[in-house]
Amino acid sequence: MKVLRVSDQLATNVDRLMTPARKGLLGRLRRGIEKEGLRVDGEGRIVPTPHPYALGSKLTHPHITTDYSEALLEYITPVYCRPADALAFLGDLLRFSYRHLGEEWIWPASMPSRLSGNESVPIADYGTSNVGTMKHVYRKGLDLRYGRIMQSIAGIHYNVSLPEDIWPLLQSLEGREAESPKGYRSARYFDLIRNFRRNSWLLLYLFGASPALDRSFLGAAGLDGRCDKLKPWQGDGETLYAPYATSLRMSDLGYQNKVQSQLKICFNSLSNYVGTLRHAISTEWPDYQRMGVEEGGEWHQLSASILQIENEYYSDIRPKRVARHDETPTQALEARGVEYIEVRCLDLNPFLPLGIDEPQMRFIDTFLLWCLLSESPWIPDEECDRLDDNRRLVVERGRDPALRLQVGERQVPLAERGHEIIAGMRQVASLLDAIEGSDLHLAAVESLATRLDDPEKTPSARMLRELEAHGGEWADFITDLARRQAEAWRNTPMDAARASLFDELVATSHQQQHDIEAEDQVSFAQFIADYFARAREPRPAA
Repeated sequence: MKVLRVSDQLATNVDRLMTPARKGLLGRLRRGIEKEGLRVDGEGRIVPTPHPYALGSKLTHPHITTDYSEALLEYITPVYCRPADALAFLGDLLRFSYRHLGEEWIWPASMPSRLSGNESVPIADYGTSNVGTMKHVYRKGLDLRYGRIMQSIAGIHYNVSLPEDIWPLLQSLEGREAESPKGYRSARYFDLIRNFRRNSWLLLYLFGASPALDRSFLGAAGLDGRCDKLKPWQGDGETLYAPYATSLRMSDLGYQNKVQSQLKICFNSLSNYVGTLRHAISTEWPDYQRMGVEEGGEWHQLSASILQIENEYYSDIRPKRVARHDETPTQALEARGVEYIEVRCLDLNPFLPLGIDEPQMRFIDTFLLWCLLSESPWIPDEECDRLDDNRRLVVERGRDPALRLQVGERQVPLAERGHEIIAGMRQVASLLDAIEGSDLHLAAVESLATRLDDPEKTPSARMLRELEAHGGEWADFITDLARRQAEAWRNTPMDAARASLFDELVATSHQQQHDIEAEDQVSFAQFIADYFARAREPRPAA
């Protein structure tokens, strides 16, 4: 059996951290989950109904809101040190929701349910306040630029912050005490992000679960001419698929923006990242200028810039910091540095009631720490242009046995490169298990690594296998899953204290929205002008 070599830097870092980990001097990772899901009817069609009032105000509720569409629920857990706690909270959010959804179900797949054109995806309405109107107009701008159909795709966003006590240890071990703690932490988070961008294809292979979709998605999005990568599942039916695909959600059928590609954000430094995004919200784009911003009091988009706001920039991972009320996301990063990272490339797994489970979370935690502790050279311009090549191959044909990835100057089979990464991850898993006094991270890595040698174990392969056994259309198959999951959530009790909390949050969130609307003192036009005047200014370090 071939022995895979672990890099010297990774082995050294793990070795240096193992003793403090065993002594209890390293804290646990902290993570939170954001889960999206479309509301659908019994036939698997997106519903036109408003966000249920009984779930609270989507503007102010801390845990239940909407993403792009009025029909696209978004659940947000608090931050937890134990994956099981985050999953338990998410489960109770679903149980609470099903008390108030009536005959509606939550679609468990990433690619959307049956659609009836662009207008069948209702844009979320956040009320009459300036901040609520801004959120609505931003979404109108997304419709103008990309259409609504792309915004109906759902996923899991996984937020992770590394333990605070790891940073001074690493900084001392690396002899970088002269750097400010904030600057060092941000620089190392960007090291992590660069390695993630180079290797995120591994997560797409292991966890991608969207190899098929309903034909209405292409027709509604005006993409009928882009079916060359897809095949009909059976005759002239409504299901299209790609035989070896892992995640059509992350392919060029998903959320893409050719204008954004010119930004060339390669995550070499915080200053480069912040500066590029600030340039993008300050620089107008001719096509967006022609679309118009505001006419006779009717707002079509927030601005004609490359990005309306920073959140419009799409990436499979983002550096994040909780922003204060007077800050944009980039200003918060600039002032106080990176606080956590947001992983955005994860499909919902329809076969898991929550779309994600604990072994997957622990695998991702291990992968992220591997990204941090391994060598991570800056990305030169020529590599930046090729950064997404491997990802593109894997989402379109990751289970193809003939697939080769570009790794430096080598053309390497996916499984071979995957096992090279797994070899290093085993070392990191042992470190995380030493922190927790368990073997759960190593067990997760070993279990999920078997998918490299047996693609039939991947969720994308399981999807096609079970679709074939079902014998019908993909949308009908997912509708059946949604129905069974809805019955299970409705028939299981939730934590009593949490149920009381959620009831209270419904009332307080509606009151908070009312208060915000009553407190507005300026017109929306002035509010937006003031916002962009602040957003385009650098924020001094705190």
